[in-house]
Amino acid sequence: MFKAIRIAVLLLILLFVSMSTWLTQARSTDWNGSLWVKVYPINGDGSVESRDYIQGLDLANFAAIESFIAKEAERYGRTLARPVRMELGDEIRQQPPAIGDNPNTLDIMLWSMKMRWWASSVTSDQDSPDPDVRIFVRYHAPQDFEVLENSVGLQKGMVGVVNAYAGRRHAGSNNVIIAHEFLHTLGATDKYNPATGQPDFPLGFSEPERSPRFPQRFAEIMGGRIPVSEDDAMIPKSLKYVTIGSVTAQEIRLSD
Repeated sequence: MFKAIRIAVLLLILLFVSMSTWLTQARSTDWNGSLWVKVYPINGDGSVESRDYIQGLDLANFAAIESFIAKEAERYGRTLARPVRMELGDEIRQQPPAIGDNPNTLDIMLWSMKMRWWASSVTSDQDSPDPDVRIFVRYHAPQDFEVLENSVGLQKGMVGVVNAYAGRRHAGSNNVIIAHEFLHTLGATDKYNPATGQPDFPLGFSEPERSPRFPQRFAEIMGGRIPVSEDDAMIPKSLKYVTIGSVTAQEIRLSD
């Protein structure tokens, strides 16, 4: 009898967590109220350059993300004046859990659970109430030819980790990546070839009907880059050169 009661309690807890997650995700894309998105800087490489850059950050560094979402929401007929409200949190002194090389499905599941627990625990002292979405930005000193680790956004837990360069000239492209991972937390999917980084046609193109097709003028946010030829694409310098495509808009319920 005791074992049966214990199993029943565990099932009820699981059901409660599942329902809570589903309700949170549903509310996050009903676009009836502002989503609170909080950015937490992390010194990703321990460098003096990253430390100094983090110390100079303020909310204005991320204002373009608010403007971008508001502009695109209006383009899709949403009347909410401020669909996203950015907030800048205190610097986080711990590094997020590492996923490891060549993870399998179980590794990814375990990492996702660790990541959600870590995100909640390292921000508990500064979050009251909790934001809707947490984005951790790991800054690295710019180095020639250095390629950063992939960034990630999780819909479950609504948390993202962005690897970015410390420096004013990188602020615009950093915001593109932050916006990309933020939309992942709302259910948007990637629309590019992970092996080449080339946006998929037509879903990863901002203007798939454009003639001639190349060069494109803008990047589709989940395509990630501006296609300039059949086998070449460039990272947009800022969100001024980015749009939310129709399929992405449907995925995040910005359009019907």
